[in-house]
Amino acid sequence: MRRLLLFVIGIGVGIQGSLAQQSDMSFLLTAAERTAFDETTRYDELMAFVDVAAAQHEKLHVTHFGYSFEGRKLPLLVFGDVADASPAAVRRSGKVRVFVQANIHAGEVSGKEALLMLIRSLAGGEHASWADSLVLMMAPIYNADGNERVNLYNRPRQNGPFGGMGQRANAQGLDLNRDHMKARSAEATSLIGLMNAYDPHVLIDLHTTNGTRHGYHLTYSPALNPNTDTAIDSLTRHQLLPQVTEVFKKRTGWDMYYYGNLPFRRGEPGWYTFDHRPRFNNNYVGLRDRIAILSEAYAYASFEERILSSLYFVEAIIDYAMENAGTISNVIAAAESRTGPGLMQGLRFAPSGSDSESAILMGAVEERINPYSGAPYFSRMDSTFEQMLTEYGRFTPTEYGSIPAAYVVEAASAGVVGNMLRRHGIQFDVVRENVVEHLSSFRVDSTTASERSFQQVNERTIWGSWSESQAEIRKGSLRVSTQNNRARLAFYLLEPRSDDGLLNWALLDDWIAPGDLYPVHRIESEGTLNPYAGPE
Repeated sequence: MRRLLLFVIGIGVGIQGSLAQQSDMSFLLTAAERTAFDETTRYDELMAFVDVAAAQHEKLHVTHFGYSFEGRKLPLLVFGDVADASPAAVRRSGKVRVFVQANIHAGEVSGKEALLMLIRSLAGGEHASWADSLVLMMAPIYNADGNERVNLYNRPRQNGPFGGMGQRANAQGLDLNRDHMKARSAEATSLIGLMNAYDPHVLIDLHTTNGTRHGYHLTYSPALNPNTDTAIDSLTRHQLLPQVTEVFKKRTGWDMYYYGNLPFRRGEPGWYTFDHRPRFNNNYVGLRDRIAILSEAYAYASFEERILSSLYFVEAIIDYAMENAGTISNVIAAAESRTGPGLMQGLRFAPSGSDSESAILMGAVEERINPYSGAPYFSRMDSTFEQMLTEYGRFTPTEYGSIPAAYVVEAASAGVVGNMLRRHGIQFDVVRENVVEHLSSFRVDSTTASERSFQQVNERTIWGSWSESQAEIRKGSLRVSTQNNRARLAFYLLEPRSDDGLLNWALLDDWIAPGDLYPVHRIESEGTLNPYAGPE
């Protein structure tokens, strides 16, 4: 067992009571701090760290929200005026709930270290005013199994930690930031369960960039799926992020901007964001009518600077949420009231370029050598320059649909679909007796599966046409109302032409041969005849 683990456990057991009223937490160090930023904190060290930190402050509670594939507890820290860390206590507070997660990719460890530093600050009595209007939840080591697979050659071009870091995937070989819709991993199932139980209003997801040599210490992104409520998108883009950027720059002198990459060998020159699909965490949260923010610390800044930029960004967002808690609550409540039958939504999308070019800050790097592995890495240089680029930071629907009054899932596929609906917190009723209903049904003309597996699945697409008829709904079928029932998410999961739904992830392959009726039907809202009629 590492010396830090023994040290903090000794403190926690031996003098925990005497420290309860003290604000000096300098005895509690992360592995990064302890090793001059050569190492990152391992799982056992982290669990000891959070246990000791939680013991120092009555408003800081530790629990767990699930388990990793290999059975490691996934810790959750809760800070606020709550009796304990349970979902009931947190929601009963009536306050805005902010959730910060780190280490979804365990080679991107700056967010994990930043959250540990924040937890220590809270344990020492800092940020006490946050509890006046917020409950803060923190999950510092989401990909716990990947974190333990430390290797000096993981992400070798990244500027530290030079003593190695974990791997991108979990122990199953799955990228947890592609697993929010199909939920094949234990970790994603646990995380979605947390969202269902605690229902955070704001989510912050901490990452490190993958390679573009830009001039920003940190880049960020709101939810990117165009089906996200427009008021939530506007609040995030036009109020929250600009104010947080100003605070961050004033504090650090560092630049930050919307996440982007150069196109490398594909497409036209431009500043390209990543992807609109809700398989990604922040896009998924947007479809749940919540505020989501992606944070990407710059890979070639030093490990210490990446940690600090992540920490300061998170603190600035939480400060904003504290000061604007009423606005956040009102915007989310209004978004929920607008979600439901008849709402037009996109099914498939294309990148959309800005009308004019923007000055994007690019940066130089120099190649250096990892002193322990001998492998080359890149280090950020202070020299930066502006490059005028079209921004591809949004997406436009190319195919539309409307949310129906309800979906009907055939009895034969009810087991598969019902299990996924429960996992995502979408309620449904089981049909108790045969009944005739006017339905819109999709008949499959053709179908194709990707030749290459992605995340252990050959993704599927179908084509066909809609028709309406009086049809019998058999006993054992499921009826999924879209009234106040995460309608945007249900739409994306259940529509046959959705680019990230259950069909896309090959979960409905047994029922979609050419000539078959897709096993999920629509009950249309009044006045809606064509479920795929786009806006005029």
